[in-house]
Amino acid sequence: MKSLIKKFIPSFLLSFYHLFLAFLGAVIYGFPSKKIKVIGVTGTNGKTTVVDLTTHILEKAGYKVASLSSIKFKIAEKERKNVLKMTMPGRLQIQKFLREAVNNKCQYLVLEVTSEGIKQHRHRFIDFQAAVFTNLTPEHIEAHGGFENYKKAKGKLFQTVKGIHIINIDDENAQYYLQFKAKKKYTYGFDKGDINNKDIALNLQLPAKFNIYNALAAICLGLSQGISLAVCKKAVQGVKGVPGRMEEVISTPFKVVVDYAFTPNALEKVYQTLKPENARRRDKSLLRPSLRLGQLICVLGACGGGRDKWKRPVLGKIASKYCDEVIITNEDPYDEDPMKIIQEVAEGAGNKAKKIIDRREAISKALKIASPNDVIVITGKGSESLMCVAGGKKIPWDDREAVKEENNKLTGLLK
Repeated sequence: MKSLIKKFIPSFLLSFYHLFLAFLGAVIYGFPSKKIKVIGVTGTNGKTTVVDLTTHILEKAGYKVASLSSIKFKIAEKERKNVLKMTMPGRLQIQKFLREAVNNKCQYLVLEVTSEGIKQHRHRFIDFQAAVFTNLTPEHIEAHGGFENYKKAKGKLFQTVKGIHIINIDDENAQYYLQFKAKKKYTYGFDKGDINNKDIALNLQLPAKFNIYNALAAICLGLSQGISLAVCKKAVQGVKGVPGRMEEVISTPFKVVVDYAFTPNALEKVYQTLKPENARRRDKSLLRPSLRLGQLICVLGACGGGRDKWKRPVLGKIASKYCDEVIITNEDPYDEDPMKIIQEVAEGAGNKAKKIIDRREAISKALKIASPNDVIVITGKGSESLMCVAGGKKIPWDDREAVKEENNKLTGLLK
């Protein structure tokens, strides 16, 4: 139905329809954002983690906080999973959530703002106090008609927000977002910017360099709200993990990690971080030749529904570059032929590609071929609890549970 509407209704009428819904939602729920401080986090990667870390900082400072991310809906101590398969919910849902946060006397709401959400005016009639930019790499290119349009879509958030802008100065697109007017601007980076890792010297429990950037973004936000650096650091350094983001499901005799990465840039960073030699898993192997160095085994797929088909072989190529074993499987095919999607990813992986359409079977295969010191990384779904298949159906699925169940089966056979 949605595809037919998009096909026959002019784009300007669709845009007006989305704008009207945004206004209607604000009216129905009494423009709730005027009674709470709203923080919007946008960018290609890292949004969920920044929302989570920012929430921890604000709570550590004594505030009552609500948050909305691709993982969960949170109002103070109450949480529920986001099962919408939408990072940024529709206009009425967002306004309703804002009203719930206000009614529960929350002082802050932190949410992810997506380019598709901006395109459909989901950010409109929300009084944002601050906007955070994490990074920008090619994504949703087909939906926006090119990278520049994708970049400009996210820029509309910064046009809307006149208060505080927080920008990753190390990103090559930083200057574009810095051009928008704001009462106060903060920049962060690895070794430059107003806030940087060199000056702060973070000791995070979260792995990978990209999480340092995520922590710096959250700290910037905290500082912009008058929260001390000591409180900000204590909050982010106390976070042990974010569900489905570099989440270690099995630790021994080999590691199994589940991550949400589904963009080329994110996938490459995950592989770089987890590749055994990069993760310093040699354990002085030169002095102990009997100890295997360890391989990187990956299980990946690509989303269907006609979304960003260009990146499918790119994902396969990246997997082939970093991983010793590449298993390509089903992810969220929607109404596309799953095997066709798998084949398009496999084209980039070349001879390394093993194609297994059943995701559970693919995970089981990875576990069977793993040896001590190996690392298995399963990407694309993270902590999602559903898989989207043909006919608009959503079936229960959790990569982490599948790993545990299949590992228990194998462990039972070995006993």
